[in-house]
Amino acid sequence: MKKWGLWVVLGVIVLLAIFSFSSYNGLVTQEQKVDTSWAQVENQLKRRSDLIPNLVETVKGYASQEKEVIQSVTDARAQLAGANTPKEYANADENLNGALNRLLVVVENYPNLKSNENFRSLMDTLEGTENRLAVARRDYNESVETYNLKVRRFPGNIMANIFGFSKKSYYEVSEKDQENPQVDFGSGSE
Repeated sequence: MKKWGLWVVLGVIVLLAIFSFSSYNGLVTQEQKVDTSWAQVENQLKRRSDLIPNLVETVKGYASQEKEVIQSVTDARAQLAGANTPKEYANADENLNGALNRLLVVVENYPNLKSNENFRSLMDTLEGTENRLAVARRDYNESVETYNLKVRRFPGNIMANIFGFSKKSYYEVSEKDQENPQVDFGSGSE
């Protein structure tokens, strides 16, 4: 009878060990997916940030009196480069989007600039980068969701607490960026 009881205890220990290893490895895998997804967001933010000096220089040639708007784009780009966390990146990205929107309003006043081949090429590249960035953000948030579910659901939450895994932050868009832009094609021109 003692041998049978020993085998049951050993079997339970082995099952717990297998469960622990499996759960731990699953958490590590999901955490790595979050990190990889975040690296893609950073990659696209860097790509966009690298395009902006070329865009600014192109606009400068046509709109030298718009120094304040150009400076705001440069400052916002520097803030993005100094960000370290998803929240800081989101705030810096919001500021950069606002500065770029002001820059595009300035561009509207310079028809020759809008028809410039370099400017159009930069804008097309920037638009493609914005699309890639949107996809990277979505992928990051999806991987965070999957990871956070593993960390919070039973029995994974037990292993997460034991091994120090904690929830990750989503890349969140501010309320300001969720508003629809106002477009007016005719009120100012007569």
